[in-house]
Amino acid sequence: MTITELLPEIELIEDGKLRSLVAETWKRAILLGGWDESDLQIIPFTLLIKDIHINLFQHTRAVTLCALGVYNAYEKIYRDKNPLRKDILLAGALLHDVGKLLEYEKRGGEIVKSKRGKLLRHPISGAALAWSLGVPDEVCHIIAAHSREGDHVKRIPEAFVVYHCDFANFEPFREG
Repeated sequence: MTITELLPEIELIEDGKLRSLVAETWKRAILLGGWDESDLQIIPFTLLIKDIHINLFQHTRAVTLCALGVYNAYEKIYRDKNPLRKDILLAGALLHDVGKLLEYEKRGGEIVKSKRGKLLRHPISGAALAWSLGVPDEVCHIIAAHSREGDHVKRIPEAFVVYHCDFANFEPFREG
């Protein structure tokens, strides 16, 4: 299964170089995390909710489509006042959780937090990986700032949207 089959929204990125960098970042994370193709459908999007049955790629797609919905609403209502850059927003949404492939590992048939993940949460490892591959700083900022780690920086508009879309795809699934 290819990255674009797992994340078809990558094709929505108009800039070919950025589209390639997003795909390459996912491929490198899979390789560095030691995952094989059979693992990809079973990696949960969170370890904080037991028996969630939503995988990392489903969650990533949902966050990306939510962010695209915000972009489209802004385009429809604000038109030339839209502060969002579509390709940066899409790339950030698609890569926001790429570091989970480094934060997690498969041990004894179970997905658990890795040694690396205990030291560096996914926003940091994901941003570092993306940056090392030449992903633009604005996209790396979105990755680093999409979770609580970003509460102490001024988020760019696209990071603000991804942050809220991510939590909108997490909080409703938490139990009472």
